Amino acid sequence: MSDAEKPWYETAFESGYLEVYPHRDLAAAREEVSWLIEQGVGGRTLDLCCGFGRHSLALLERGVDVVGLDLSADLLTQAENLEGGEALDGRLVRGDVRYLPFADQEMDSLVNLFSSFGYFGEAGDRGVLDEITRVLKPGGRLVMDLMNPERIRANLVPESKTERDGFVLYESRRLEDGGQRVTKRVRIVNVDGRERSWKEDVRFYDPELMAQLLGERGVTVERVAGSFAGEPFHAESTRQLLIARKD
Repeated sequence: MSDAEKPWYETAFESGYLEVYPHRDLAAAREEVSWLIEQGVGGRTLDLCCGFGRHSLALLERGVDVVGLDLSADLLTQAENLEGGEALDGRLVRGDVRYLPFADQEMDSLVNLFSSFGYFGEAGDRGVLDEITRVLKPGGRLVMDLMNPERIRANLVPESKTERDGFVLYESRRLEDGGQRVTKRVRIVNVDGRERSWKEDVRFYDPELMAQLLGERGVTVERVAGSFAGEPFHAESTRQLLIARKD
């Protein structure tokens, strides 16, 4: 299958992804995991859409029995480049979030971080929530990290150009479906002239809708934070962190 035939969520998370987001490193993950543990994350824990495993490793360092799942083989193979990444051997699984390879009520906790939800259309996204709630135990902790729709709608930057060591990054962004989705086109041009490009397409979910959708599946949102520092959520919050528990 050519890149043109692949869904965007496969082409977007190949090797070039880490060039675009170099700040997403293990040091930052360790700080974020400290906050996650304060929210009750622990026990058998699924790091859903784990990427190259930085949060999985940080959780494991804190004694959490973690397993990470991601669709991107490119990102999963990068886990070995993390400091201490060999500890994740046997703990990272390649799989699709819509069809989780885990038993019912297997997980004490589940984390879904860095806007890794909203990829599959309304029906597909609801299917992901079905799987999340299926694998969580009663009383299990769920933390979902989503974009803040209100902030993005108000502050969207249509075009940007960033020069980095060895390449130039071009990004263009648009709101679609009356502001219900944001699409982004990314193009990397290397100094030798080689180019790579891909598209991202994510649906927005505000806190009220997420509380409704999770509530329909027996999960109660206990609070919403606006950052990993735990500040209250508001219109300009950088993140939308849902802290929830399965009833």
